[in-house]
Amino acid sequence: MFANIYKDKRVFITGHTGFKGSWLAAWLIHLGANIAGFADRVPTSPSNFKALGLAEQIQDIRGDVRDRNAVLTAMRTFAPDMVFHLAAQALVRTSYQEPALTFETNAMGTLNILEAVRATPSVKAVVCITSDKCYRNDEWVWGYREQDHLGGEDPYSASKGCAEIVAHSYFKSFFKNGPACATTRAGNVIGGGDWALDRIVPDCARAWNAGEEVQIRNPYATRPWQHVLEPLSGYLWLGARLVTETQAPFPLTGEAYNFGPAADVNNTVAEVVNALALHWPGFSSKMNHDCAPGMRECTLLKLCCDKALASLGWKATLDFEECIRYTAEWYRAYYASDGPDMLTFTLGQLSAYTVAAEARGLPWTK
Repeated sequence: MFANIYKDKRVFITGHTGFKGSWLAAWLIHLGANIAGFADRVPTSPSNFKALGLAEQIQDIRGDVRDRNAVLTAMRTFAPDMVFHLAAQALVRTSYQEPALTFETNAMGTLNILEAVRATPSVKAVVCITSDKCYRNDEWVWGYREQDHLGGEDPYSASKGCAEIVAHSYFKSFFKNGPACATTRAGNVIGGGDWALDRIVPDCARAWNAGEEVQIRNPYATRPWQHVLEPLSGYLWLGARLVTETQAPFPLTGEAYNFGPAADVNNTVAEVVNALALHWPGFSSKMNHDCAPGMRECTLLKLCCDKALASLGWKATLDFEECIRYTAEWYRAYYASDGPDMLTFTLGQLSAYTVAAEARGLPWTK
């Protein structure tokens, strides 16, 4: 996969203890990379990071992306070839409760990572992961494109728009002659191993495993749902393409890319719950339209991923039903009393996903 770029590469991942970061670390282990992860803590209990036993397989560094000296020391000591920046305060509700923390982590944390890159000559490529919520949401029915307005009314969305602006400034001001850099914006990601609060899939998994009713907030909001392996394949393929660009000017540097499902995959929260329930007998749910006072959530969000297709040959592999099945099967395996080793199960899902992508002729599988 990925033209075998990652074998023996030194890869620095921020936020490796989180949901997407831990899946990315597992995939890179599978690809033969030498990994250092940088995060302040394991954010949830249970956690995918612990379920997969990743601490024993990578350099597990504790530090806060708001601490510039800690970031700089860790990165220069490890001397990576590539950097994937995922560390973030990633919850909308928390951004209302702790707005300063959200901006400091998401905007200034990105600045600190890029300052460390500037001081680390070994780095050849940087992929900064932000969010589809970096766009100013105008509730229109067509997908947001990479050149559309950034920003948002809630602190989380605004902080991700700020991170994009910081990254673009650094790319254009300091990295014209390397390293090669880009940002990515992914749609709503689901999959096994997510236990964050206020996310519909982990809320369902926790409640249903305990035999409880799950509370569904904003059931008719639509999102571009995709399995976690979908954007990760895009991040890894983009990183591989960046690291092979050895002569300036780098055609992908300074660019942003959306990674999301096919245009016709834009389902409501209620549809996700009902689809999950098909794989989880005995479920119970209650629709709840109440949000916290003063908290605004967009009801319609969709991405246009034509740029990723045109520039990278990337498109989503799984349809909505496959995405739901992969997710439900992971949680059912985890909660089973005689369940399998979860790293083995996770790599099995990765292999099945790769076979499906190869059958669809996607270039990153080669």
